Amino acid sequence: MNVQNPSLPQSAGRLESAIQPGYMSGFGNGFETEALPGALPIGRNSPQKCAYGLYAEQLSGSPFTAPRTTNERSWLYRIRPTVTHWGEFRKADIGLWRTAPAAEVEVPIAPMRWDPIPIPSEPVSFLEGIRTITTAGDAGSQAGMGSHVYLVTRSMADEYFYNADGEMLLVPQQGALRLWTEFGIIDIGPGEIAVIPRGVKIRVELPGGPARGYLCENYGGAFTLPERGPIGANCMANPRDFLTPVAAYEDKDAPSKMFVKWGGSLWVADIDHSPLDVVAWHGNYAPYKYDLRRYSPVGPVLYDHADPSIFTVLTSPSETPGTANIDFVLFSDRWLVAENTFRPPWYHMNVMSEFMGLVYGQYDAKTGGGFVPGGMSLHNTMLPHGPDMDAFEKASNVELKPHKLEGTMAFMFETRFPQKVTAFAAGTDALQKDYGAYGRKLKKHFNPNQR
Repeated sequence: MNVQNPSLPQSAGRLESAIQPGYMSGFGNGFETEALPGALPIGRNSPQKCAYGLYAEQLSGSPFTAPRTTNERSWLYRIRPTVTHWGEFRKADIGLWRTAPAAEVEVPIAPMRWDPIPIPSEPVSFLEGIRTITTAGDAGSQAGMGSHVYLVTRSMADEYFYNADGEMLLVPQQGALRLWTEFGIIDIGPGEIAVIPRGVKIRVELPGGPARGYLCENYGGAFTLPERGPIGANCMANPRDFLTPVAAYEDKDAPSKMFVKWGGSLWVADIDHSPLDVVAWHGNYAPYKYDLRRYSPVGPVLYDHADPSIFTVLTSPSETPGTANIDFVLFSDRWLVAENTFRPPWYHMNVMSEFMGLVYGQYDAKTGGGFVPGGMSLHNTMLPHGPDMDAFEKASNVELKPHKLEGTMAFMFETRFPQKVTAFAAGTDALQKDYGAYGRKLKKHFNPNQR
């Protein structure tokens, strides 16, 4: 085996330097990178003969005729083209991974919340450890999403995978992952995210112990940065903080398996070499990572609680302006300073449906316990939700002075579609059976004789 990378990333911890070794900075840039000198053609995409005997292959993430601002493609210079990473495909066991539309069960309409799904004691790879909680929309129509957790106790050994159904957003909660991709190597741990575009081949390894996290499978438009509007040119997620890996490749001949998720099914074929054989590439369709602790939140500085949309990190647009297929929203460390204001999120009903997870710390709207790191909740389309009784009483009576929320990282996968709960999620012991009743614990304070 020959593995080449000019500068291998060593840490999945918090980024202290401007750019980690092994990465290029920027969001949606036209990157170029080579693991061997001269492997990347200059001034052309498809020369008659590529350097080092490589093959040229284009990977397109959009139709050829998409507008320039949304056109996504990369040129890969690889030892073998993808048509040779192919065999006789057969159906594989997809386990508990589900794809929309997937109406397995019907549950009563109510808020739902889960404890962390336990990490298995037996060897489980990334593919084997995906547990779908909800699905929304229709993957075949390229609209909607799936909300999953992943549980990993073993590295993928001579196993490779790509998802033809959707883009994958990974949010680690416990343990680090090393993502070997066609484009290079990405290391992530809790506090970071990675996005793997549709069709990009990967192998997932464990650099340390077992890992658990959340996975958003995006069937619709690719994630992009939200418009800032009147906020202006800065804050929120800044493009310079997104990191795309430099070229790295495996020249490895060994019995291997290629897995492909296509049409909601998992397929597998035997191959005799590694498909992670891209020696050089250029383009704007590539995987990337981002440290969520670099998100610069904005908020109200005088009164009232702003809409959670101001905390959007990434958005998957739909054909309807202002209506997201998915918003990835972050609730992290920030100052609360609003005067004469109920500072936690207000009570509301919403056409969007909200899947929440907690990486670490405590979420300020749920202080009564029960929403813990690794857990998750679902507040579906047009169902009421808001702070629990303890959070309401505390926020209504606390002395209002500047207060900093610290050591917290919650997030939300929000979509315009209702989310359907899977049979696994409805039947797991991690489901908190009494959560839907939290609103009934709120006390009546009404007094017509006192303002």
